[in-house]
Amino acid sequence: MFGGKPRPSDRIWVKICGITNEPDALLAIDAGADALGFNLVRKSKRYIDIEKAADWISKLPRDICRVAVMADPNWEDACRIGQLPFFDGLQLHGSESPEFCRRLADAGIPFAKAVPVTGSKSLADLPDYFTDTMILDSSARGTFGGTGKPFPWKFAPEFVRHHPKITVILAGGLNPENVAEAVRVVRPRGVDVTTGVETSPGRKDPSLVRAFVQNARTSSARAV
Repeated sequence: MFGGKPRPSDRIWVKICGITNEPDALLAIDAGADALGFNLVRKSKRYIDIEKAADWISKLPRDICRVAVMADPNWEDACRIGQLPFFDGLQLHGSESPEFCRRLADAGIPFAKAVPVTGSKSLADLPDYFTDTMILDSSARGTFGGTGKPFPWKFAPEFVRHHPKITVILAGGLNPENVAEAVRVVRPRGVDVTTGVETSPGRKDPSLVRAFVQNARTSSARAV
């Protein structure tokens, strides 16, 4: 798992992704989020210019995990972003190769690898991505993340059971209404939400953010 404040092992880790502005970052922190995601993919509706945002991101509380979301970055960009002092790690959402991931691991850059789940075969015989954190996400043709549509969760529990050493983060179409059921079915170590707590792309809804964190935490407590 990335850095940030320590948490009880039985408490689910909650990440609010697609943060584009300081007020939304502070809102998520106040609601109890463990981590924030900042999208550096230019084609994304939630793209953030890291040069312009560096000042306020660097001033966020150090006990909050800050993640740079990238897709198929070149080696130089991955290293440059991964070494910025105000990021705790990278979240790779492209078709990054195992060799690319191995090089990141060798370079000491923390990262998570996202895997799009389209069916039972999506999680079969996955290559070694040289990370202990995997994100199970939805997939939509021509769209990068933030689809708002969940994948069939029935494909995930077996993967979680068979890979106890991997920290599994569940993403894709989560919202305050379904996160409790998602946690109950999949039993991930963490959940990651973007669209499900927005009023529009890149703008968070305070009530939805608070409800999402509360419902995720309540469901994880009941699952213990």
